[in-house]
Amino acid sequence: MPETLPNLHHLELFYHVASSGGITAATRAMPYGIQQPAVSGQVAQLEKDLGVRLFQRRPFKLTPAGKELHDYLAPFFSALPEVCSRISGKASRRLRLAAPVTLIRDHLPAVLSSVRKVQPDLELFLTDADQGSAFEMLEREEVDLAVTELVERPPSGVRHETLISMPLVLLLPPGFTSPKSGVSGIAAALPLVRPPDFAAVSRLFSKGLDKAGIRWPASIEVNSLELVHTYVAKGFGAGLSIAAPGIRIARGVTSLELGNFPKLAIAALWRGKLNPLAELVLSGLRERAKG
Repeated sequence: MPETLPNLHHLELFYHVASSGGITAATRAMPYGIQQPAVSGQVAQLEKDLGVRLFQRRPFKLTPAGKELHDYLAPFFSALPEVCSRISGKASRRLRLAAPVTLIRDHLPAVLSSVRKVQPDLELFLTDADQGSAFEMLEREEVDLAVTELVERPPSGVRHETLISMPLVLLLPPGFTSPKSGVSGIAAALPLVRPPDFAAVSRLFSKGLDKAGIRWPASIEVNSLELVHTYVAKGFGAGLSIAAPGIRIARGVTSLELGNFPKLAIAALWRGKLNPLAELVLSGLRERAKG
């Protein structure tokens, strides 16, 4: 028994030689180009590694050991092209995408409708994800494309493209007049309604407050921007939101853009080369981001 397992490529070459009835015939039949001396040398190395002769050269004939090895290899290598074709076919119509639920709900349907015209049998796997979980899924290669808020630099090997940068806004309740002192005056006058500390929009807002020297802790934390809008419209305080396509301001609510605060970037992220379906989705998202 050999001390180490034989080289898989050498086994593949032997399979083609045995199936074709010789080295010369194998070089003509193989699916990729390789010179006869290279085949001969690598098959000879396989025989050396195994410690047995696998075939006689002229006339070509498998030895008992060669026939046993070929019979073992044939089911795998003969079925490999069909299996690869089947896997490739499934991959060509499958798209795994991670994004926040608001994007999946409000923006992706229009983009995916266009993609389905190109690929009617599209198989979709959509996952709700924030920046942290999107990074993790990309690292584990569980998704083909992620679209999410981008606050930190992506991990090494993850490519990204910013689709849109949106300014933060303060929503002021009905009947409230914004003071001339701006954000500091609003902070002194009203409770703050915003998403939790870990949310990207809240983290950016905190950076802006720190830079301005303003302390304004949240009085009401809610888990979505929709709820921020609802509670501001009901008069519970000033709310943190973004100036984003599709977000409507309730009647009576005033929106104050925070020009000196960091903007919220929405980016597409992926590893390696995008498959054609992911390219189509990314193209559609670019167009949608342009408005």
